[in-house]
Amino acid sequence: MAEIPEHLLKRAQAAREKAEENQPTAEESSTETTAAESTVAVIEEDTPEVDEKAEEILNRILDGLGDTVLSSHIAPNRGLWIRVSSDNWRQTAQFLRDDLDCTFFDWLSVIDWMPSPYGRELETEQDVEPDAEQDEAEPMEWGYTGGNTRFQLMCRLYSISNAIGVMVKADLNDQSPRALSLIPVYPGANWHEREAREMFGVTFDEHPDLRNIYLPGDFEGHPLRKDYPLLSRRMKPWPGIVDVEAMPGEEK
Repeated sequence: MAEIPEHLLKRAQAAREKAEENQPTAEESSTETTAAESTVAVIEEDTPEVDEKAEEILNRILDGLGDTVLSSHIAPNRGLWIRVSSDNWRQTAQFLRDDLDCTFFDWLSVIDWMPSPYGRELETEQDVEPDAEQDEAEPMEWGYTGGNTRFQLMCRLYSISNAIGVMVKADLNDQSPRALSLIPVYPGANWHEREAREMFGVTFDEHPDLRNIYLPGDFEGHPLRKDYPLLSRRMKPWPGIVDVEAMPGEEK
């Protein structure tokens, strides 16, 4: 075996000594670990987002409408929500258009917050044989800004100049849900209101033509209400939960 030249041995020895010098001691290693953990802890702390533009717009709304606004919510960089009573529905839209330049009418619809008394209507396989019957009705849960009634009317208005959207919600009377039509403020609300009346049974006073869009004129009921029975789902299994072939390797 050839002898290793002395100058190569010295170079290797010097490299080992240098590596040992750069190796952290146990104390230094512990300090670095603690510092790293502290850094991670700081990073993981949730810092609440602030949407200054939405805050400014909301303050202007509150200054202009005052107690008309029952509650509000800001979703940073996504817009803001306000809730008003049905009596102030058109007044709120008029203010947003005239004072905040919300000239773009996006959409209008209704939400029925009552949990369906029919369960999930056999939507999926687990609904064919429910595990247990629910003795008590599920409580109603509202989204942003809360609510006090089963039905809520909603519309989204947008200000191009301010680059922000405002979601307006109004609590409707459970027995006779109704509100003033927004057509005098936003003519584009016409067919949205017709659809909302047809599907949810909400009356829009001063609307010029509340005829059905989708259903026959003599159709009874409002199909998007939670208590409207979808009989076709009980006459036969819901598509997608029958004739399901087992995957390779699974037991049939």
